[in-house]
Amino acid sequence: MVSGLTMVATSCKAFFPSFWPMSANGERKTSQSVGNGGGVTSSRKVGSNILTKRGQGKLIPHGIYDLVNHHAHIHLNTSHDTSELCCDSMALWWEQAGRAAHPQAKRLLVLGDGGGSNSVTQYLLKEDLQGLANRLGLEMRVAHYPPYCSKHHPIEHRVFPHITRACQGVIFHTVDIARHFIERTKTTTGLRVTVRLLDKMYQTGRTYAADFKHNMKIVFDDHLPKWNYRAVPEGT
Repeated sequence: MVSGLTMVATSCKAFFPSFWPMSANGERKTSQSVGNGGGVTSSRKVGSNILTKRGQGKLIPHGIYDLVNHHAHIHLNTSHDTSELCCDSMALWWEQAGRAAHPQAKRLLVLGDGGGSNSVTQYLLKEDLQGLANRLGLEMRVAHYPPYCSKHHPIEHRVFPHITRACQGVIFHTVDIARHFIERTKTTTGLRVTVRLLDKMYQTGRTYAADFKHNMKIVFDDHLPKWNYRAVPEGT
C-alpha cells in the first residue's frame, strides 16, 4: 500500500508541469436515497446522507476535484454507478469547465479510487477511458489509490467532509434540493462547488468488446501497472 501511495505522489509531482491533475471519485457507497419522509444520518462522505426506506429512488453523486483551482464539480445521476457514468462525468467537467480553466492542457492526470466505477479490475473502465481519450483528444494518465487508502484521496478530505456539513440535517426530497444544498458548500480556504445533472440512464451488465483485451491501446507503467496506466488518443 505504501508503495502504491508513493507512486500516486510521484505521479503528481513528476507530471504537474505537463499534466493537469484532477481527482475523480465515484463509488457505489456514495449512493443516496431520494424521496419523502424519513430521517437523515450523516458521516464524512457526501454519499452517506441516507433516507429511511420510505425514500424513493437514489442519487449518485460523482465528484471531480480540480486540484489546481480548488474547484469541485459534483455531477448527479439517478440510475446506476458505472464506468460509463464515470467517463461521462469527466467529459462533462472538461467540456463545461476544464477546457476553459486549462486551455493549454494536452494531458490529464486522473487520481481515482480502485473500486466502484473506478475499479482497477474492470477492462470495461479501460475501454471507456480509451473512448474518453479519443473523444476529448487528451491523454488520460490514471493513478489509482490502493485498497483501504481512499482517505488519502484529495477529494475525500478537501471536498466531501465540507459537502456533508453543508447537507447535514437535510432530507433530499428531490434532486433539486440536493443540488441546492451541495452547491452551498464553502470553506475559508476558497473551495468552490459546482453541481450539474447527468440526465442519462446508465445500464448495468455491459461488457467490453470481445477483441478489446487483444487490441487494447492502454499503456501500462512498468511499476505497479495494475494501478498506473495511460489512455492515449488513437491516431496521435
